[in-house]
Amino acid sequence: MRLLHTMIRVGDLNRSIQFYTEVLGMRLLRQKDYPEGRFTLAFVGYGEESDTAVIELTHNWDTDHYDLGNGFGHVAIGVEDITAICEQIRERGGVITREPGPMKHGDTVIAFVKDPDGYSIELIERA
Repeated sequence: MRLLHTMIRVGDLNRSIQFYTEVLGMRLLRQKDYPEGRFTLAFVGYGEESDTAVIELTHNWDTDHYDLGNGFGHVAIGVEDITAICEQIRERGGVITREPGPMKHGDTVIAFVKDPDGYSIELIERA
């Protein structure tokens, strides 16, 4: 068994695809409209779905906003140079909500960025 994808609902699919591809550097792997269901699925990631877990962006055509609630935490991405990545994200229009630094009660260096719908993306510096 392996993790295939995480699905999040987005209000503006093009804006979300732009964020995940241009700001976070993922690739749009596939996208399909489902007219009878009035929704579109787009899959983004750093590698092929056959090898890595990806994010499924679900856009319900009649919904342009979602309440995030308090159950979902974040999606985590491992990075090599967190300071450089945060600077790249800023240059590409992304918003860093927690600057790089050690996590509370630990040594792991983390940062957070918000996607256009308000979902938290944690960046974790990997050795």
